[in-house]
Amino acid sequence: MNILSIDIGGTAIKYGLVSDDFEIIEFHEIPTEAHLGGPHLMQKILDIVGEYYGRISCVGISTAGQVNSKEGKIIFANENIPHYTGTEIVKNINAKFDIPVSVENDVNCAATAEAKFGSGKGYSDFLCLTYGTGVGGAMWLNNEIYTGHDFSAGEFGHIVTHTGGVRCNCGNNGCYEMYASTSALVRKIKEETGKDLNGREIFEPQNFHNVTVKAVIDNWIDEIVGGLTTLIFIFNPGCIILGGGIMNEDYIVTEIQNRIHSKEIHSFKNVEIKKAAMKNKAGMLGAAYLAKQKYNNK
Repeated sequence: MNILSIDIGGTAIKYGLVSDDFEIIEFHEIPTEAHLGGPHLMQKILDIVGEYYGRISCVGISTAGQVNSKEGKIIFANENIPHYTGTEIVKNINAKFDIPVSVENDVNCAATAEAKFGSGKGYSDFLCLTYGTGVGGAMWLNNEIYTGHDFSAGEFGHIVTHTGGVRCNCGNNGCYEMYASTSALVRKIKEETGKDLNGREIFEPQNFHNVTVKAVIDNWIDEIVGGLTTLIFIFNPGCIILGGGIMNEDYIVTEIQNRIHSKEIHSFKNVEIKKAAMKNKAGMLGAAYLAKQKYNNK
């Protein structure tokens, strides 16, 4: 069987064929054009499915936003994709194509891929966090994704780490992602240095070895560790997997490991801190795995 896997991000849609044994055998990438809104995005999805229909057994979709995975609909999305909330992805696809469709949140898909093929393999329980524009989260508990009472569990970016702090687009103040995301690092670097640097540029030698830049990075890592400390106390995980392009920087992950493991409490000594292994394949592979499960259980 071939699976059509679609990974919808705020910037790009990655899609292609995934084989029965989860090899990506065809890959494409197109702009999301998120600013054009949910209906435009839904039409793009329908066009992709139409392109492959007749050659595939099922469709797996990984998407930004909170997802009711039983019904295959978006229950909440912020204004990065306007009018996406309420989009009934499965219903829209099945109105045109008779095919099983699985839809899941992007970080849940990434965690599934890590559990089955990557850094989470062999763990029955782990946490997965991705650091980028915001901070995404997922919980792999008892060998499956935990989605909570109404599919909203794992919103680690919105735990409040600074009461009364910076306003977040969720409506609260002081959320973790306002201090620990890549966007927060970029913003703080500009405040302190006046330089417009992206995440990769910050770690180039001419910037990284600047005393001011290095101090901002180290304070930002403290913010990451502060949030992880709370999560370790709550979940006592065997492993925490850190994803997002910024986590390709060895300095960050090494410092997080050192600062977590320096704490005297037993649970901090034993938790494994790992880089995500699947990187930009995670969404597609996780979506494909969940789609195959749905197909086998239909």
